Amino acid sequence: MSFRVGFGFDVHQLKEGLDFWIGGIIVPHTKGGHGHSDADVLIHSICDALLGAANLGDIGKHFPDTAAEYKGIDSKILLKEVMVLVRNKGYEIGNIDSTICLQTPKIGPYIAEMQKVLAICMNIDVEQVSIKATTTEKLSFVGREEGVSAYATVLITKI
Repeated sequence: MSFRVGFGFDVHQLKEGLDFWIGGIIVPHTKGGHGHSDADVLIHSICDALLGAANLGDIGKHFPDTAAEYKGIDSKILLKEVMVLVRNKGYEIGNIDSTICLQTPKIGPYIAEMQKVLAICMNIDVEQVSIKATTTEKLSFVGREEGVSAYATVLITKI
């Protein structure tokens, strides 16, 4: 059996008055991610990790921020398209381990819902999706609440 590992990272600026999409859901907050799509950093980092593990490039290659068709798009749609690409190369997900870096709001109460939504999008078991959250102890752009970042590591296996 062939195993491959991928790593993804994403960051988005936070701006007042925007919906805060993260992990495929809207989390109540006064700020939201600013980006070409819905700026869901968690999904974007997972997409990059999956694409990297399958040697398919990165999210910008497949969904460029210069393409009008992706303006404001729900990132769950991008994740489903990434899964088609990964599965077309003969891979399945072993597991995903991810971390959200955000000063506020506290994400813990929303993690179970995010896991469920992401598992449904990828057609995998919820136990295969690990989501953790941390702050940066008020350091950097995350600590100043100027932005949010996310990291993801995935294991895929050849079917």
